[in-house]
Amino acid sequence: MFGPLIHIDILNDKIWIQYDGTEVGVANELVDQGIPKEEIVIAYHPPNLRPYGEFAVS
Repeated sequence: MFGPLIHIDILNDKIWIQYDGTEVGVANELVDQGIPKEEIVIAYHPPNLRPYGEFAVS
C-alpha cells in the first residue's frame, strides 16, 4: 500500500505541489523557509482557479 503525505515536483525551476495532506500546508512551510510565493504552484488546484490564489499560476 502506498499513500504519500506530500507529492512535490520541481518543474521549470518552480516547486509544484501535487498533493499536500499536511495540517499546516507545505506551501506555508516553504514560504516560512524563504521560498517566494511566485516560485510555488499549488498544482492540485485547477488551472482556472490558480490566478485567484496567492501563489504562482504555472
